[in-house]
Amino acid sequence: MRRLNILAALLAIPSVALAWPWSQDMMNQPSIKPQEGVMTPFPKRSVPVMGIPTKVANREEARDLVNPIAVTAASLKKGRNLFIIYCSACHGLTGKADSPISSKIGAIDLTDDYVQKSLSEGWVWGTITFGSYVMPAYGIPNELGGSNDLSPEERWHVVNYLKNGLLNEKTTAVAIN
Repeated sequence: MRRLNILAALLAIPSVALAWPWSQDMMNQPSIKPQEGVMTPFPKRSVPVMGIPTKVANREEARDLVNPIAVTAASLKKGRNLFIIYCSACHGLTGKADSPISSKIGAIDLTDDYVQKSLSEGWVWGTITFGSYVMPAYGIPNELGGSNDLSPEERWHVVNYLKNGLLNEKTTAVAIN
């Protein structure tokens, strides 16, 4: 009989354990519920739902824009790093449209005289911002997809690199420092 009582007590322990504090529902834990309390500020690099406003409406309007970012070593380094992240998949690390998919999607050679001498910095910035026939937009979302990945300033750093640093690269493969 005593063994039976001990067995019954041992079987009852799990049901008692369910009432301990660690078995509370997650919904009832201390936390801040949505729309409750003072709103904390957004992180510095967060982007509003509607994106970062762009002052021009299309690539054509961007043609005459003047680059507000001076060509410095720091700007060229930022532009090179952004180029590697966003542009090199299609245009290749050297900008010569030498990536494995360049010929399949029609990516242009960014070291060509037409791009380097004929296209204005504003036009290049507008192309990065609004995209083109096959290139997605990196400044504003559009019907081709696109995104708001690059701030206006970051786009100008990429332009600085394309126009002033890409041809001056000493190696055929760009390395991130």
